[in-house]
Amino acid sequence: MYNQNKKNFKIVLGGNHDEETEFLPLISANEDFSDELNNLPDLLPILPLRNTVMFPWIIFPISVGRQSSLKLIKEAYANKTLIGAVAQRNPEDEHANIDNLYTVGTLTEVVKVLEMPDGTTSAILQGKRRFKMTSMVETEPFLKAQYQILNDVKPIEKDSEYKALVGSLKDLSLKIIKLSINIPEEASFAIRNIENVNFLVNFISSNADVESAVKQELLEIDDMRKRAERLLSLLVRQVQELELKNDIQNKVRVDIDKQQREYFLNQQMKTIQNELGYGSNDRDVEELRNLATQKKWNESVGTHFEKELAKLARMNPQIGEYSIQLQYLKTLLDLPWGTLTKDIHDLKRAQKILDRDHFGLDDVKSRILEYLAVLKLKQNLKTPIICLYGPPGVGKTSLGKSIAESLGRQYMRMSLGGVHDESEIRGHRRTYIGAMPGRIIENLKKSKADNPVFVLDEIDKIGHSAHGDPASALLEVLDPEQNHAFHDNYIDLDYDLSKVLFIATANNISAIHPALRDRMELIEVSGYLVEEKMEIAKAHLWPKQLNEHGIDKSKIQMKSKVLKSIIQDYTRESGVRNLDQTLAKICRNLARKIVMDENFDTPLTETEVLAILGKPRYNSEKYEGNEYAGVVTGLAWTAVGGTILKVESSISQGTGKVSFTGNLGEVMKESVSVAMNYIKANADKLNIKVESFTKWDLHVHFPEGATPKDGPSAGITLVTALVSALTQRKVKSHLAMTGEITLRGKVLPVGGIKEKILAAKRAGIKDIILSVENQKDIDEIKAQYIQGLTFHYVDEILDVLKVALLDQKVKGAKAID
Repeated sequence: MYNQNKKNFKIVLGGNHDEETEFLPLISANEDFSDELNNLPDLLPILPLRNTVMFPWIIFPISVGRQSSLKLIKEAYANKTLIGAVAQRNPEDEHANIDNLYTVGTLTEVVKVLEMPDGTTSAILQGKRRFKMTSMVETEPFLKAQYQILNDVKPIEKDSEYKALVGSLKDLSLKIIKLSINIPEEASFAIRNIENVNFLVNFISSNADVESAVKQELLEIDDMRKRAERLLSLLVRQVQELELKNDIQNKVRVDIDKQQREYFLNQQMKTIQNELGYGSNDRDVEELRNLATQKKWNESVGTHFEKELAKLARMNPQIGEYSIQLQYLKTLLDLPWGTLTKDIHDLKRAQKILDRDHFGLDDVKSRILEYLAVLKLKQNLKTPIICLYGPPGVGKTSLGKSIAESLGRQYMRMSLGGVHDESEIRGHRRTYIGAMPGRIIENLKKSKADNPVFVLDEIDKIGHSAHGDPASALLEVLDPEQNHAFHDNYIDLDYDLSKVLFIATANNISAIHPALRDRMELIEVSGYLVEEKMEIAKAHLWPKQLNEHGIDKSKIQMKSKVLKSIIQDYTRESGVRNLDQTLAKICRNLARKIVMDENFDTPLTETEVLAILGKPRYNSEKYEGNEYAGVVTGLAWTAVGGTILKVESSISQGTGKVSFTGNLGEVMKESVSVAMNYIKANADKLNIKVESFTKWDLHVHFPEGATPKDGPSAGITLVTALVSALTQRKVKSHLAMTGEITLRGKVLPVGGIKEKILAAKRAGIKDIILSVENQKDIDEIKAQYIQGLTFHYVDEILDVLKVALLDQKVKGAKAID
C-alpha cells in the first residue's frame, strides 16, 4: 500500500529526487471535507509534481527544489491563494510544460512554508478540489492555466453497498500494513480513525504503492464508487503479491536453516571419519587436478572445471551427490577439447581407398577428393555437412568408414532410426537422476579426437514425442555457422563441433525436417544396374563371403552367367544387401558340403544354384508383345529400384463411362483424368470421333492390384493406351515410356531415370520414350550400361504418339463408328 523502499518522508517538487524519498500524506487536523471554495483565481498557477499525485483533502509535506516552484509557493502562501498541483507525465523532465503535464490535477492550499536548517525550503500542502486544465496561458515566472472545476459523484450517505466497499478497502489496507515490514504500525492507527468514507478512499489512493500513472488514473475517475472499486482491485493484487513474497521468504529461510544444519553435521561427520581413519576425497581431487593440466581447453572451461572441482572438494564422499559430481568432472576430462588427429592429404591414396571399397558412386568420391584438396590448400576450412540419400543397400553407411580411412580420421557412427527424445542429442540436465551427456558428446569421448568422421545414419527416420523434437536439436549440430558452440545440457558448456565431418544418410529426403535438409549438401546415391551389381559381387561380395565362411576362393569359381541369374531371379533391390545375403546362403551350403565331403559343381552351375536357393523368388520382367490394342508398357520407380509398369485399357459399348482399377493413388487417378480430358479436347487431331466418347465405356487397369501405385510419371503411358484403345491401332513393339503430361499436351520430366532404364533393359525393351528434359539424366549413365537401347526425346504428347502408335490395326480390331 505504501511506498516501502523509501526512508525520508518528503515530496520532491521541481528539483531532483533520489531513490530514498518517500511521500507521506497526512490527515487534515480539522477534517474539513466540504466542496465549497472561495476566491478562486481566474488564471490558476500550476505547480508541477514529480513522482506523486495530489488528492483532495490530503495534506502533504514537500521539499521545494526549482526556483519557479519556490517563487510560486511563497507567493501563494503570502496571498492565501489556491494553486493547481498537477503531476508530470515524465518525472525526469526538468522543465515542465503543457505537453508533459497531465490535464487533471487538484486545487491546493499552501498551509505552511518552512525554512529548513540545511538551507532548503519545505512546504505543507492540502488538496481541495479536482480540476481540469483547458489551456496554458503563461509560463513565466511560473505556469498559469485556464481551468474548470471537476465535481466528484458521491454516493448517498445511507448507501450500505458503498460503505461495505470502503470497509473492504480499510481491511485490505490494514492487512497490507501488517504484511509489509517497512510500514510502521502507526499507519494502521491513522486508517482506523478516519470516519469520512470519501476521504478514506482518497487517503488510501494517495498512499497506495503503485505507479504515479495509476494514481493519476484514480484521480481522473469522477465517480467515487468506481474509484473505490478500481482501488480495491489494486489492493487485492498487492495483498496477493505480499502473501506470495512472504511465503517465498519463509520457504527460503527454512531451506537455509536445513542447509546450515546439514553443513555442520557433514563437518562433524568428516571429522569423525578422519579420526577413525576413513579415506577422504583429497586423492580424487588431486588426481582430477593433475589430469586437468594435460587438457587443451580454453580459459573459460578451465575456470568452470576449477569451480566444479572446488565444489567436489567440499563434499562428503559418503553422500549421493558426490558420485554425481565426480562423474561429471570425469566426463569433462574424457572429452578431447581440441585434440585433433592429423589429416592425410594424399589424394591418390584416398582415391585408391574409395575405389577399393566401393564401385561407382563417382559423385560422392569426387566431393570427398575436392574437400581433401581444398583442406590441403586451406587448413582451417569449415567442414561440409554431407547427406547421402538413396535406396537401401547401396553403400551409404559403409562409405563413411572408407572416407574416415582415406582422411586418416576416427570413424564414429550414430543410428538415428527411432530416436524421439531431444535428450538423445543434447543430453540431460544434471538436476535429473541418471543424467548423462547426449550421444554426440558420448561419441566424441570414444573417438578421443575433435575431428572424427561422424555418420548420422537414417536421419530421415527420426521421430518426435512429448520429450521434444530431436530433428530440431540437430539444427545446431549440422549448421556450420553454429556448431562451433554446441551446447550439451549435461556438460553445460559450449563445445566446438566445427572440425567434425558429419555425413548423414537417408532413404527418403522428403521425410527430413525442411530446415535440417537445408543445412546439408545433398548427394544422391542411386541404385545399381545389373552390370554394376555383377562387378560389385565379383570384386567385393563373393570374395568377402568366401573368406568369412573359411572357403578357399581358388577352389570355387562362379561364372558371370550364373551370377547374373542370381541377381535377376533371387533379388529385387536397388542396392546389394539382399544379394550379399543370398551369396552368404550359397557359401554356407558349400561349407557344409565341403565338411561332409559331398560333391558339388565347380565352377558353380545354374543347376547347383537352383538346388541351393530353390525356385526363383521373382519372375523376370519380360516384354509381353503388342498384339492387343490399349496395352502399353510404362516405367516406374520403387523403393527397391525400377520396374516396368503395364497399363491396360479396354473399351466396351456403353454410355461413355470411364473407370480405373489397380490400387491407384490420388495423383495417378488425376493422371487418368488429365489424359482423358486431353484426348477429348484433341479428338480431331487424333482421328477419334466425338461420338466414341458417348457410345463406348473405357476401363483402365494397372495389373498387380495388391501393390499400391501412385505418381505422375505414367501420364504419357495412359494417353498412349487410351488412344490405342479408341483407335484400335497397334503399339510399337518392345517400347516403354515414362513422363508426366499437362492438359496442353506438354511432356514433363520425371525422376528415377537410372533405375527405370535398368528395369527396361532387364525386360528386353529396345526403345524408350522420355521427356527432352530427361536427356541430361541419360548422359550421366555410362555408355556401356545403355548399349542396345534407343531413346526418343519428346516435348509434346503428339510426338509420343507418332513414335508409339503404328498405322496398323490390331488383329480382331473392334469397329468403332
